[in-house]
Amino acid sequence: MKISTKGRYGLTIMIELAKKHGEGPISLKSIAQANELSEHYLEQLVAPLRNAGLVKSIRGAYGGYVLANEPSKITAGDIIRVLEGPITLVEGIEDEEPAKRELWIRIRDAIKTVLDNTTVEDLANHSGDVNESDAYMFYI
Repeated sequence: MKISTKGRYGLTIMIELAKKHGEGPISLKSIAQANELSEHYLEQLVAPLRNAGLVKSIRGAYGGYVLANEPSKITAGDIIRVLEGPITLVEGIEDEEPAKRELWIRIRDAIKTVLDNTTVEDLANHSGDVNESDAYMFYI
């Protein structure tokens, strides 16, 4: 499974809305400008998010978009499934030999676990600091 720009930019929209949650509607134009993205492309992505009940649109001069639920209740998995479809790693898994099928299922389930246990609130509150144990240092 490869996450396309649809999934990546959809997460961006939702993270930006989570950061401003409770402050009123946010325009796609401001999200596009802040992240150097195409406003037109974001408009295409927000429609399925709205249809899935993840965001609400507010009309008018001071309109825009707001999260339809608390940021802690919306997961990355919710967003990725709406924009990318079901989370699958390998097509035709039922035709694989049992050992390989088990591997693909375990990998798929691990990905689902991460996506379904990561909320938009988690992503919005992430400081961006890298833990030293996660960083690599190379010496020449």
